[in-house]
Amino acid sequence: MNWMNELGNVLQNYAKEMQPGGEGEVESHFNQVTQAAPPTDLAGGLAAMFHSDRTPPFAQMIGQLFSNSNGTQRANLLNTLLSSGAAAGLFAQLGKATGISLPGMSGQAGPITPETAEKIPTAAIEAAAAQAEKSDPSIIDRVSEIYAQHPALVKTLGAAAMAIAMSHLANRRR
Repeated sequence: MNWMNELGNVLQNYAKEMQPGGEGEVESHFNQVTQAAPPTDLAGGLAAMFHSDRTPPFAQMIGQLFSNSNGTQRANLLNTLLSSGAAAGLFAQLGKATGISLPGMSGQAGPITPETAEKIPTAAIEAAAAQAEKSDPSIIDRVSEIYAQHPALVKTLGAAAMAIAMSHLANRRR
């Protein structure tokens, strides 16, 4: 039996994009889904959440996720954002905003380290995410893949965001 059939009763609650019960129930359902769903499927649900007009803008949600992430997760997100087509502008923007010498500036090479990522303010990440989204909309899919590996962080976005991700998965089941 595949994971969608296993969780059919849970997912059917979200098939009509409504939020059943309270936040605790949504979080419980989200936990069940994230424990059973392959990360690639979960990433699709997260991408739908990031694209939804019923959630805050992508950049704002990324800022929230970044602020709740550890150094390694922050570095992974930042390096992913910087891999977008807007990398040159992002390096300059982040370096200027933070006063930190980042790879790609002053001849430095290599990825951003967790230690460096810890020093970057959330506002700079929000600006970088907004710029990356404008120049490379596929960045949402790549960021979704990161957070599909860390669903506990997604819970910090709240019940509405989790419900939208599960709604996407429920509608794929049909």
